[in-house]
Amino acid sequence: MDEHLGKLRWRCRRGMKELDLLTLSYLDRHYPTASAAEQQAFADLLEVQDPLLMSYMVGRETPTDAAMARVVNVMRTLLNESTE
Repeated sequence: MDEHLGKLRWRCRRGMKELDLLTLSYLDRHYPTASAAEQQAFADLLEVQDPLLMSYMVGRETPTDAAMARVVNVMRTLLNESTE
């Protein structure tokens, strides 16, 4: 496995199982084909504290950065798919 992807996979390990599953799902399903800007936004998103990240996932808050907001929207779609 690519070292960069390995580091991202490790950073996907969060304090909340739900966030682990969402971040890993995005990494596996969308990251490889995402634009460079969205790949960077995902990496930046992994630096966000869990409570804020969860607020993004449930729609209580929205990132101000447009690329990060697009990544959050994809992750929210994954969340909706997993709860259907």
